Amino acid sequence: MSAQKVEQVKALLAAAVRDFSPVAFANSLGAEDMVLTDLIAKYQPDIEMFSLDTGRLPQETYDLMQAVRARYGAPLKVYFPAAPSVEAYIEKNGVNGFYDSVENRKACCYIRKVEPLKRALLGKKAWITGMRRDQAVTRGSLELSAFDADQGMQKFNPLLDWTNEEVWAYIKQHDVPYNKLHDRFYPSIGCAPCTRSVTPGEDIRSGRWWWENADGKECGLHVGNASQLK
Repeated sequence: MSAQKVEQVKALLAAAVRDFSPVAFANSLGAEDMVLTDLIAKYQPDIEMFSLDTGRLPQETYDLMQAVRARYGAPLKVYFPAAPSVEAYIEKNGVNGFYDSVENRKACCYIRKVEPLKRALLGKKAWITGMRRDQAVTRGSLELSAFDADQGMQKFNPLLDWTNEEVWAYIKQHDVPYNKLHDRFYPSIGCAPCTRSVTPGEDIRSGRWWWENADGKECGLHVGNASQLK
């Protein structure tokens, strides 16, 4: 693991705090996010960490939430979807209606992820994610720091140019806790009904919404309808 890349991330986190406080880290508890969890807990504890509990997460993700609490003692604020919205969606589409169409799936993601994210970011001036450029074709044009028009604030992607190998090298070197589904060939983990394992050679996000075309597989948290990151 390159010490220079770690120092670059630390410098970017420090700049975010210096120039845009208050700052929040949207912690999806994926491998990349666990690297950032470790670095933020050690070097920038003033950055608020939060996670979105969609109500459909795998048990292994909840286990990791508890492990983060035990390891770092850092508060991980959890936001839930609005119950009336979930109930109305299920009444209209069924409990697994997201399989029926892309429109239904994105509506489910909006209720369970996008709307809670907006609440989580209220009052913040910047937010941080663990996105990497090579994760998906939809993320190739991202930048380390750019204005996010959808959220109306600055957005930082400190691990943007890290490779998957570098992420795991850091996790192993620093004994960072991680989601045990990764050991069962789940490189990208979301809601349980919308995530499957992948086979060698498949794209690392091919297990997410695997029934859809790869060029549009986002939930709306990072690639919104109103704008793209410039």
